[in-house]
Amino acid sequence: MNEKTIRALLEAGAIKKVCIIADGATIHVDVVTQSGATTATTNKGTIKTWASLDSSAKWVRNLGVGSAHLEISRWLPEQKRMAL
Repeated sequence: MNEKTIRALLEAGAIKKVCIIADGATIHVDVVTQSGATTATTNKGTIKTWASLDSSAKWVRNLGVGSAHLEISRWLPEQKRMAL
């Protein structure tokens, strides 16, 4: 789900929860709607990722979200990112 779709769902009140999930050295955002959880994607369709918690939180806040669930149980900030 890209940013434009997420904004439309926010305006419609269809988003139940936003989760910032840190896994290894990569951080991504999941959006929970009535039909289930979906990961935020870029316009090209790849998963949108961040290298820091503050940059992902700023992106979520810029969407207009006031609160988000933060999951850091699998976060390893010292881990190096894999080159894909």
